[in-house]
Amino acid sequence: MAQDIAVPRPSARAGQAPRAIAPGRVPEERTRIRRVILASSLGAVFEAYDLILFGPMAAIIARQFFSGLDEAYAYIFTLLSAAVTFLARPFGGLIFGPLGDRVGRKYTFLLTIVIMGGATVAIGLLPTYAAIGVASPALLVSLRIVQGLAFGGEFGGAVTYIAEHASADRRGLATSAVGITMACGLVLAILVVIACESVLGKAAFEAWGWRIPFLLSAVLMLVSVYMRLKLQESPVFLRMRRGGGGSRRPVREALGRWANLRIVLLVLFGLVAGQSVASATGSYPIYLLMLNLKIDPFLLHYTILGSSLALVACMVAAGWLSDRIGRKPVMLAGFLGVALLAWPVYAGVTRFAHPDLAAAVAAKPVVVAADPAGCSRQFDLFGIARFESPCDLARRAVAKLGIPYATRDLPVGSPVRIEIGEASLASVDGSGLDKATLGARTAEFGKALSSAVAAAGYPARADPAKTNLPALIALLSLLNVFVALASAPLAAWMIELFPTRVRTTALSVPYAVGGWFGGFLPAIAFSAFTATGNIYAGLWYALTVLAVAFLVAALCLHETRGRSLDAIA
Repeated sequence: MAQDIAVPRPSARAGQAPRAIAPGRVPEERTRIRRVILASSLGAVFEAYDLILFGPMAAIIARQFFSGLDEAYAYIFTLLSAAVTFLARPFGGLIFGPLGDRVGRKYTFLLTIVIMGGATVAIGLLPTYAAIGVASPALLVSLRIVQGLAFGGEFGGAVTYIAEHASADRRGLATSAVGITMACGLVLAILVVIACESVLGKAAFEAWGWRIPFLLSAVLMLVSVYMRLKLQESPVFLRMRRGGGGSRRPVREALGRWANLRIVLLVLFGLVAGQSVASATGSYPIYLLMLNLKIDPFLLHYTILGSSLALVACMVAAGWLSDRIGRKPVMLAGFLGVALLAWPVYAGVTRFAHPDLAAAVAAKPVVVAADPAGCSRQFDLFGIARFESPCDLARRAVAKLGIPYATRDLPVGSPVRIEIGEASLASVDGSGLDKATLGARTAEFGKALSSAVAAAGYPARADPAKTNLPALIALLSLLNVFVALASAPLAAWMIELFPTRVRTTALSVPYAVGGWFGGFLPAIAFSAFTATGNIYAGLWYALTVLAVAFLVAALCLHETRGRSLDAIA
């Protein structure tokens, strides 16, 4: 009979470290473990490397692949093309997770790394919208889906393989290596982008040099494949196979029984959703700085670089700490810290990145004054709605400039206007207009609005001389301390909840589904800003998810530090 995932709490005996290794073999064993960790976690570099490229290069991606759309829609679709990988991940978990439980951990994550690397390189070879039209963004989204499928099996296989090699008293630190290498991938991506821009110049980089960072991922893939080919299968998995304890139907066993499914659901809503949103909250300032605050690109890259280095150091410390005091207190502290710091950190980022914008908003706030009956909810996450009313067009025009705005209700039938301090600009009515005429009218209105806000003291871009780079790095590094606490122990805690026979499947599926919560935060936040005028409106979504995750983890999940993986095989 298959063993349930809902295993009892570990006893003191189960929490003891494994049998000591003979003194003469310690250096050899440590070298082997380091090789396992490096080879297994290197695949996470692909995920972070490719994901971060859609951050500082989002404006370039929008122009290259979505130039046929309105600028605001182009940004939304660029963010969605970055988030679509999260939609595909659960299907990858269902494909590669069972394969890892039946065939083995090693060969499964060897296959996923090849698929992921090939898709990343292919993005660098794609023709642009100008060359082949709508086929270009369609191919881009398709490749992002392929990457999502691969990573859906990659993470579960990699962390399971590491955990089944590591000793119980160092499992948190060992499995946090996957998160650490993801942070290293952020650093590597920024260094590559900075180097390409410096060597090629801004014009050449935006025209064709943006392909180089994607193509260079081929090097990462080849190195990772070479290292993984030299690995042996997980010893825990081999012992299970020799004992005849493998599962023939890991998906059915992991998800088809309520006792098992209950743990999967608790992990999903109590651990993965919170970790995913915490990580996204830590990385969303990249989009805020670029799209709303319009910071100088080089300063943006150095901001990301500095805060990412801090994240790497904090991930190491958080993984080590979870081996000393437990997974649960570390992750709960992370959830709470991110929730409490997100709003003040984001406000500080605005003030230090673009002080002129903060001053203009205080001196001459922008207000959209309209009859509320003529205003729609404006929440257009997928960019497919058509907005024609004067209120909708006014709000979208202000949001396109990245300027925060407030709203004021007018009596029924009153004409819609945008108030900029003492000045006022009447909105345009697009009702009944064909697409071409509507586009021309809104473009003309957008130019008039740009001139009006410029006259009121709103700068088009942040002044590099006034951007406080050290303060930005310090703020984001502070937030990343708690992002690391919320992230580093995740893999070890999940692994210690699931039995060997279905561990990869049971881990991969909730991790992949939970990625949806954080993966769509950038698109949700940008759409929420367009709908409300508040550039921080999307944080309410993040705070809600973090609160739910905190409560579920605190009340329903128990500590697993030190649990023997063989004991739950």
